[in-house]
Amino acid sequence: MTRYEKIKYELLSSPKTWLITGVAGFIGSNLLEHLLKLNQKVVGLDNFATGHQRNLDEVQTLVTEEQWQKFTFIEGDIRNAEDCQKALTPENTTVDYVLHQAALGSVPRSIADPLTTNAANITGFLTMLESAKQAEVKSFTYAASSSTYGDHPALPKVEENIGNPLSPYAVTKYVNELYASVYARTYGFKTIGLRYFNVFGQRQDPDGAYAAVIPRWTASMIKDEEVFINGDGETSRDFCFIENTVQMNILAATAPDEAKDEVYNVAVGDRTTLNELYQSIQLALQENGIEANQQPIYRDFRAGDVRHSQADINKATTNLGYAPEYKILDGISKAMPWYKSYISSYKTN
Repeated sequence: MTRYEKIKYELLSSPKTWLITGVAGFIGSNLLEHLLKLNQKVVGLDNFATGHQRNLDEVQTLVTEEQWQKFTFIEGDIRNAEDCQKALTPENTTVDYVLHQAALGSVPRSIADPLTTNAANITGFLTMLESAKQAEVKSFTYAASSSTYGDHPALPKVEENIGNPLSPYAVTKYVNELYASVYARTYGFKTIGLRYFNVFGQRQDPDGAYAAVIPRWTASMIKDEEVFINGDGETSRDFCFIENTVQMNILAATAPDEAKDEVYNVAVGDRTTLNELYQSIQLALQENGIEANQQPIYRDFRAGDVRHSQADINKATTNLGYAPEYKILDGISKAMPWYKSYISSYKTN
């Protein structure tokens, strides 16, 4: 039995109360789905800046009515201390575990509007961190980012070796790690940061200017639209399916104290070029009855992007018992029916 299987069994036997910030987002709603299926009590906080009510509605259809009744939603902002405190003390109940996912993602967004990114990702993070400390929660797990590695050239990326940040977004996520470390040393409040590497999967929004590459390309291929590749297509990333990310959040939240006050890579330890990714999406669409034969259009490299990214996951496997179940092709195959259904239902533009 893996540590993840053991933890899930223990949670089913002894349910806890969880707070998910950014619960209406892509990662947050997947965490909500998995925790409710484990019969946990969940509080969700979101201001719908980037999350969607439809994600919560979909989760409701995937769990039982009894499980859904264990969910309490609070519309609020992580920059507001009262909202954070309200979410941490729902109906006189104490939250055990915090999974802090709320943030404004996207490197291009941060370059276009660094002030808003800073407010959400630094002020919001610190407000939630302080509120959680005051509430004396058992653990605080937060979404960090692989962008923190910046211009450090070595591959694979090891947690202890980072370079200079290449975007305002990367700065904000590094500041999160610095605050977390200070809180451990100053207050004894230990946290775990999860450096996400290109997470993808069902409920990842294909719409908007800052959509991630997999949902955006998939939607464009389904609708027979132009697909753009930034650069020559040989830029590579360590794509991580959402199920692996959920596993890491649950493992981190329930980790022993000696594994805390750390950051961990969340990935599979592999690299896929954008050209390879394009071909993989085409093949998955064909397997779902959709012919996507258009060729990509290459354009200039995007400002703030690193050339290659690949994670070393040894620290996570050793300290937390992390064992990623899905590689990129498995994840794309599992997520593709959702994208096909979503694009057909919402007729996105």
